[in-house]
Amino acid sequence: MEAIILAGGKAERLGDAAAGRPKALVPIAGRPLAAYQIARLAAAGVGRVIVSCAAGQEAAFEGELARAGPEVVAAGEPERLGRGGGIRFAAARRSEEGDLFALNGDELLDVDFAALLATHRASGAAATLAVARPPSPFGVVELGADDAVTGFREGGRIPYWVNCGVYVLSPEALACFPERGDHESTAFPELARAGRLRAFRHEGLWLTVNTPKDLRVAEEHVVAHPEWLGA
Repeated sequence: MEAIILAGGKAERLGDAAAGRPKALVPIAGRPLAAYQIARLAAAGVGRVIVSCAAGQEAAFEGELARAGPEVVAAGEPERLGRGGGIRFAAARRSEEGDLFALNGDELLDVDFAALLATHRASGAAATLAVARPPSPFGVVELGADDAVTGFREGGRIPYWVNCGVYVLSPEALACFPERGDHESTAFPELARAGRLRAFRHEGLWLTVNTPKDLRVAEEHVVAHPEWLGA
C-alpha cells in the first residue's frame, strides 16, 4: 500500500514559527508534522509514501522523514500544479497499482486509515473521502422573551459534514484528476454525479496547522496524548 502526502504549503501564515520550513516539516513536539501522519499510515499497512512538494525541497523531505518507517520518496513539482495536479503528478512515482491514500501534509489527525480503506473497498467506490464535523469557532448566545440574553454556551460541532482532505483513491479516480488545478472542483463532482464517490465519517481529531495558535494547540495535544502518537 502506498500513500501521497501533499506538502507544497509555504507556511506563510506561521511566520517565524516555521523557521523557513514547509508546513509539513514544521516540528511538533520535536518531530516533523508529516512524521505523525506517516506513523499512522504505517500502522494501516502503508510501506511507501510519496511526498508532493515544491521543486528543490526533495532532499529536505527525504532526509527529515527518513526515520518515519515507510520508504519516503519526494516528487518535486516543476511548477505549482494545485492539489489535484499535485496528486496526479506524485502518482506517476508509484511502484504498484491499486488503491492508495492521499492527504494534506499540514494536518494533525487521528483518522482510522485501516477502517477508511475497508469502507472504501466494501463499497466498491472509485474514491472515498473522510468527512468531519469540526468544532464551531463561535459560542452560542441563548435568547429568551423580548430577546433577553439568558446565557452563553460553547457552540459544539457544526451541524454538517466537511471534507477532511483525506482520501482513498482507485486508479479509476486518479484517471479523473486534472494535470493542474483542484480535484474538488473537477474530479470529485464528476465521480459524485456518476455515483462513484463515498464518504467515511471521522469523529476524532482533525487540526489544520495554519497559524501559530494552531501550532500551539497541536503541540499541546501531542504532549497530552503521547500514547496516541506512539511517542
